[in-house]
Amino acid sequence: MNESLNELLKLLALPEYGLSTVFVVSFISATLLPMGSEPAVFGLIKLQPDLFWPTIAVATVGNTLGGAVDWAMGYGAHQVADKYRGSRTHGRALVWLEKLGPKACLLAWLPAVGDPLCAVAGWLRLPFWPCLLYMAIGKFARYVTMTGALLWAFPGAIELG
Repeated sequence: MNESLNELLKLLALPEYGLSTVFVVSFISATLLPMGSEPAVFGLIKLQPDLFWPTIAVATVGNTLGGAVDWAMGYGAHQVADKYRGSRTHGRALVWLEKLGPKACLLAWLPAVGDPLCAVAGWLRLPFWPCLLYMAIGKFARYVTMTGALLWAFPGAIELG
């Protein structure tokens, strides 16, 4: 077990497999698993600044596909949601999401609520392709903003040894 874990870590190590690592980490972090992709994005860009746009693109695609998985999980999750039916919070959230429609997926980048938002969009059977488009726009804007802020506004924030 320990050897296979070491092999997996070697496979995902930066920078040799940098873009693939960013993709995997971004994909996994967009599902309901609690992890962030920003350290992998920041680390690769800090090591290889010429990969700024490819890294942003790969992170956006991975994170958006993870959001699509959330949407699909929500699409088939009617039984789980039934136990929350009737609560005030549930009712307000549904009204808000139904009013905004797929545009609500622009907020898929938000920590803690973004990934479940994608699942709820699927559960509501909001149209997949518009939801995916809005997820991608929001996630792309997040990566560009956060990475740009870290690299240009706070250039000394990360120091790699």
